[in-house]
Amino acid sequence: MHAVAVLALHGVIAFDLTIPCETFGRLSLPDGYRVRVCGEGPEVRSSAFTIRAPWTLADTADADTVIVAGVEDPSLPVPDAAIEVVRAAAARGARVASICTGAFVLAAAGLLDGRRATTHWRAAQLLAARYPQITVDANVLFVDEGSVLTSAGASAGLDLCLHMVRCDHGQAVAADAARLAVAPLDRAGGQAQFIRQDRPCPGTSLAPLLDWMAENLASDVTVAEIAQRSGMSVRTFNRRFREQTGTSPIQWLLDARVRRAQELLETTRQSVAAIAAATGFEAPASFRARFRRTVGVSPAGYRQAFAGRRDEDAPTGSP
Repeated sequence: MHAVAVLALHGVIAFDLTIPCETFGRLSLPDGYRVRVCGEGPEVRSSAFTIRAPWTLADTADADTVIVAGVEDPSLPVPDAAIEVVRAAAARGARVASICTGAFVLAAAGLLDGRRATTHWRAAQLLAARYPQITVDANVLFVDEGSVLTSAGASAGLDLCLHMVRCDHGQAVAADAARLAVAPLDRAGGQAQFIRQDRPCPGTSLAPLLDWMAENLASDVTVAEIAQRSGMSVRTFNRRFREQTGTSPIQWLLDARVRRAQELLETTRQSVAAIAAATGFEAPASFRARFRRTVGVSPAGYRQAFAGRRDEDAPTGSP
């Protein structure tokens, strides 16, 4: 039997904790899975209730897969015991995965250094800023780096668990697991997180400038102009910007423009061409290409999924 240990730390997100338990635990296979919930303590606090974990962190020692469930406040220090557990698991060749903000545990253990990873979209900026050696991709449902895997938040954890079942037992078994979960095995959308990000973090010294950038997305501004507004040289500004946001000014602008476009697609009936102009893209074609690259679907497909109405440009073949 393949032993799966699910780590439950204080402040655990209950939904994240139950996803691997249900996905792996419900499968009836001759050589299936044995799931253990391993708690930071005998009782683990979540926002709504207290969990009595049957096993401790020490019971992960023989696990073939260790999955770290997300916690509600990723800004808190990662427990040393959790860091030791995932490091030991990786050192002995176990598969290590995280759901949502569980990625902060893997990051603290150094398992994501030099790798691509994801987490919940709300926490992606914090993860990138705290661990600049990680390539944080906030636009996907999960990232498979072989023995280390990370997923975005909430239901993206199910996508990750189904992916691991498919890797272990093939497409047919994974399809059975998806049917048991009443979920699609392969979600449409190029494995993109269909979520807009929050406004810039107010705790950074660049927050006023980021607010200004967010309010002027339609303007054709250059990095030099933004740096001048901040009172820094371009070189200093680029370095400071990456330190505080985890990305470059240009990439931040592009992502912010796409997020604003998502909002307009959801809440207005403006055409794709109008939205492209309103969000600072030179032409609808470049907007569609960037939107699809970032979100995973066309603007028309996004609108259909989230606004319940068809894109006005669809009859012309423009999606």
